[in-house]
Amino acid sequence: MVAEINLFNIGPYHIHNQTVLAPMAGVTDLPFRQLCRKMGAGLVVSEMVAADPATWSTRKSRLRVQFGDEPAPRSVQIAGYDPQMMAAAARFNVQQGAEIIDLNMGCPAKKVCNRAAGSALLQNPGLVKDILDAVVAATDVPVTLKIRTGWDRQNRNAVTIAKIAEDAGVSALAVHGRTRACRFVGEVEYDTIAQVVEAVSIPVLANGDITDPEKAVSVLKHTGAAAVMIGRAAQGNPWIFNQINHFLKFGNHLAPPSMHECAIIMSEHLLALHEFYGETGGLRISRKHIGWYINPLSGGKDFTRQFNTLETTEQQRKLLKDFFFESRYEEKVA
Repeated sequence: MVAEINLFNIGPYHIHNQTVLAPMAGVTDLPFRQLCRKMGAGLVVSEMVAADPATWSTRKSRLRVQFGDEPAPRSVQIAGYDPQMMAAAARFNVQQGAEIIDLNMGCPAKKVCNRAAGSALLQNPGLVKDILDAVVAATDVPVTLKIRTGWDRQNRNAVTIAKIAEDAGVSALAVHGRTRACRFVGEVEYDTIAQVVEAVSIPVLANGDITDPEKAVSVLKHTGAAAVMIGRAAQGNPWIFNQINHFLKFGNHLAPPSMHECAIIMSEHLLALHEFYGETGGLRISRKHIGWYINPLSGGKDFTRQFNTLETTEQQRKLLKDFFFESRYEEKVA
């Protein structure tokens, strides 16, 4: 064993693996969350849902809080800037079935920050406190928080925000090890994440550039975090969770899925996307997911260009099958 296994709780929920799927807008929909759970993620978090009640009845928002047969705990991330609006959004999403409310104070996107939400909130610790106090008081479910290390390199305040969160009753904290200004570029500040872990007693999840089992072990050892949170590295690579879990437990590598196994996973994911969104939405959403899987493969980019022109579910399924399988495998891909 290369790392001590330290499983953790979020409120009443025991998280059985040290790998967590990060919330990602446009990515962590129900089909992808279900797939990542199947592939070993100990916890998955929904796409970001706006706190503004004017958006709650839109189809986009309704889809983001669909849970299907997801097991507990069901975590929904909300974003906003007004304490009472955030509290109301927490109550609403709990009514819809959320069992954990995750608060977004880490998104670096301009359209979010320009509305004083996401990582823009890190500029105002007083408002952070007001939001956390309001949301924690609003429901009986655990509240978690995702942040960055600060607004920019001159204004790193992750430790301060973490202490505010713990004092407010937040149950766990995820830290992306970059400032808002850094977005997704440059070295990740694992030292800052370690400082946060040292400063609070709640579970801290380390996020940022964790792309393989060795990096996961290194980050856990360096930071003392309770778990690693995987975002972009899971796109087209959902089996990364099982690979990290196995390496943490046994100290050796789990064999990567065979091309046949990959094809089965992709085929099932494609079908799930079409069932969830319908044909029009399924055609559109599946293009990026299938592209993430296939672009790194030989001939993948040519395949993706063709795949993106297709206009029916059956055309997409057939092209995917033809890319991978000889005729003797056809009966295995429904």
